[in-house]
Amino acid sequence: MEILKESVAQKEKFRIAANNLLNHCFIVKKKQDTRNDYMFILQHKELFIEYFDLLGYKIEINEMQGVVALTNIIGTGRLRLRKIESIILLILRLIYIEKRKELSINEEVVVLSDAIHEKYNILKIEAKPNLDKTIYRDTIRLFKRYNIVSNLDSDITMSDARIMIYPSVLFAVPNDNLTMIYETISEKLNKYLNGGEQHDDEEVMQD
Repeated sequence: MEILKESVAQKEKFRIAANNLLNHCFIVKKKQDTRNDYMFILQHKELFIEYFDLLGYKIEINEMQGVVALTNIIGTGRLRLRKIESIILLILRLIYIEKRKELSINEEVVVLSDAIHEKYNILKIEAKPNLDKTIYRDTIRLFKRYNIVSNLDSDITMSDARIMIYPSVLFAVPNDNLTMIYETISEKLNKYLNGGEQHDDEEVMQD
């Protein structure tokens, strides 16, 4: 491979970027501590595509969103989310899409924890009507590990704690089951925002 002909410094940059991609699944241009990795991967994309293909992975580089995403071709090595985690992920995705429409291309998507809780409460999930602090904190910590969000305040359980959502959230919902949940959540939230029923007790998901 061409990387074997490069300098020691270039080999080290390749090693760091490749390991970060393997460990975190997403590399984001707008995230300060992954920007250099993103630029290096972009500059050597054919090399990274070839390398990860040998390992059984597909690498997707979306320059419009500024995201590098890694997928295991044979379907192994994927993170299995609990249903409550899937719902929170989809709420983050909905919020990202909504906020992105309001912002300029250079502005970051930042939301208060309270807004995430509000959207969750609208769903009236019978099994878990309230999003407790421990589940919320652990879920945000999980998504932070995969470069989907960052917390701008140390205590994310505070209602005014700020959460930055990255465009990688758009690539983190790949399967049909989550798509179905997404459509259900969208429908219920749109009904609420458009003045429809606010006390719908229909259960969305059970654990």
